[in-house]
Amino acid sequence: MEASITPHRPRTERLFVQRFSSTPRGARLARRLAVHQLHVWGIPYRSDVSDTAALLVAELAANAATHGRVPGRDFELLLGMAAGCPETLGTLRIEVTDTRGECRPPGPGRVVKPPPGSGSGYGLVLVEALADRWAVLERVPGKTVGVELDLLY
Repeated sequence: MEASITPHRPRTERLFVQRFSSTPRGARLARRLAVHQLHVWGIPYRSDVSDTAALLVAELAANAATHGRVPGRDFELLLGMAAGCPETLGTLRIEVTDTRGECRPPGPGRVVKPPPGSGSGYGLVLVEALADRWAVLERVPGKTVGVELDLLY
């Protein structure tokens, strides 16, 4: 019988957490600061990882500002970068948390593509296509949508 090894969760080496107003301006600022922070961590502007992370933050922040908005409450952006295993340089984790619990998006594998010509509703379709892993997590009050990108060699 072969022994099963339980992988350890990688240690987070870098962390950035900031709250933003639940407005379109707050969502734009979250995207801009996320890209800047990644650059500080060594992920250059306009690289594939930077562009993908910018798109993911933009979609999740826009959803938080639009669908998760509670008057007088902010949404929170968390970026975390963890050391990798031999196959990867590490993992970039992006979490956007809002305080509205009753407006919960579908989780992975349950996202339905909107009808042609609808003009909106593609945000989570993009998240599902671009993220290596993602989930909708409970939080009291509210919810967190977290995505992970593997940073490959």
